Amino acid sequence: MADNRRWWALVVIALAQLMVVLDMTIVNIALPSAQADLNMSDANRQWVITAYTLAFGGLLLLGGRISDLAGRKTTFMIGLLGFAAASALGGAATGQGMLFGARALQGVFAALLAPAALSLLATTFTEPKERAKAFGVFGAIVGAGAAIGLLAGGLLTEYLDWRWCLYVNVPIALVAFAGAWAILAPGGRHPDAHLDVPGALLGSGGMLALVYGFSEAASRGWGDGLVVTLLVAGVVLLAAFGVWQTRARVPLLPMSVIKDRQRVGAFLTVLFVTVGMFGVFLFLTYYLQGVLGWSPLKTGLAYLPMTAAMIVGSTQIAARLLSKVPPRTLIVPGLLVAAGGLAIIAQVGVEPAYVSHVLPGMLMLGLGMSTAMMTSISLATGSVAPRDSGAASATFNTAQQVGGSIGTALLNTIAASATATYLTAHAGPGVDKRLLQAEATVHGFNVATWWAFGALLLAALIAGVVVNAERAPTPQGAGERTPEPVDTLG
Repeated sequence: MADNRRWWALVVIALAQLMVVLDMTIVNIALPSAQADLNMSDANRQWVITAYTLAFGGLLLLGGRISDLAGRKTTFMIGLLGFAAASALGGAATGQGMLFGARALQGVFAALLAPAALSLLATTFTEPKERAKAFGVFGAIVGAGAAIGLLAGGLLTEYLDWRWCLYVNVPIALVAFAGAWAILAPGGRHPDAHLDVPGALLGSGGMLALVYGFSEAASRGWGDGLVVTLLVAGVVLLAAFGVWQTRARVPLLPMSVIKDRQRVGAFLTVLFVTVGMFGVFLFLTYYLQGVLGWSPLKTGLAYLPMTAAMIVGSTQIAARLLSKVPPRTLIVPGLLVAAGGLAIIAQVGVEPAYVSHVLPGMLMLGLGMSTAMMTSISLATGSVAPRDSGAASATFNTAQQVGGSIGTALLNTIAASATATYLTAHAGPGVDKRLLQAEATVHGFNVATWWAFGALLLAALIAGVVVNAERAPTPQGAGERTPEPVDTLG
């Protein structure tokens, strides 16, 4: 019975994680409709994505410590209810400010939910073979959830309204809440846990300044005083955060979490992978809908092959080989395959190129990225003491969300700058302005995609140099002694 409850717990955890990951992309398909409905500018539209990922990434370390303090099940359930309420608020938005605020609030509760979910998974499945299967499912959800969100966004926008891309979270969260109430037992509460408020302020403030600086560069230029001030302030605040973490009584980011070479490699790899990936999803959506004129549904369906490739990469490649080969032999080739997919996508033009460029690029992207991500998840959470499982889980999610926030803002800025430069260089009498605008837009997307290609190559280089473990660690097989995992089931 305990085994059955453990696998049912995986269903509940996976459902919650699917909702969190899905919400990073489900609004991408709906964004053109929401932008027109709420009169958003092109410069401001990225905040529908960034407000969520920034609040999510900025508060994840604090959310991980709250999980350790209040208990994983309690934090998990509060996160579910709060996420549902914020989603309902966003669906009812009457203006762009209300929508941005609701998206940020979703990020706040996702910051509670995600580390609790991942630490529940890490402490529930400790036997190597079961752990590989559980992390294979979880990795498939992390990878494919983004593409599933794009498909769901297309269906909901086409047949209902863009607002249902937010309302849909409410029933999902309530089902997961009921499952958590019935299946998960209280556990994982640590009396010595402490909320590091100064650390949270320094870390969140630094990340906010960096992302805001990148986003403002699109309209102001890289040399603008405000942009430079924000970027410098972000670096200074994050440096102060690092210094404070070495002195805090109970730091948000324990040194034991980041002293492990394999975990550091996993965190940095995920950071640069998501820098490259988030903007590309946004560009592909606008390419298919804005340039090729596809409907939201057709655009969503176009991502299905990538979803299938992600599931294969996670469950049939990474999960089967994780306990048999060194992790970097999965991560590095996976990222090189994904980078190759981006190189193909970066060559599209204004003419339809789905079959010739987008489809093969998506298949390579999905297969390679999911193999690398699932392996990185196992590296990031393996052999972590239960008292630090919330912090380790939060650090992994932080790398993912901060990478997504910076990537969306940075790549959007690069695309906008390249588009403006192209328009200036090619404008003139007798030029078809509509065609020129389409060509300039695609050129901007392609330039930004090449930057994303570079980010994936950098991630592969980091993984190849830093990650040197012979096998992915597990609580029983880790080289260091770790306390027995906390039983999270009744």
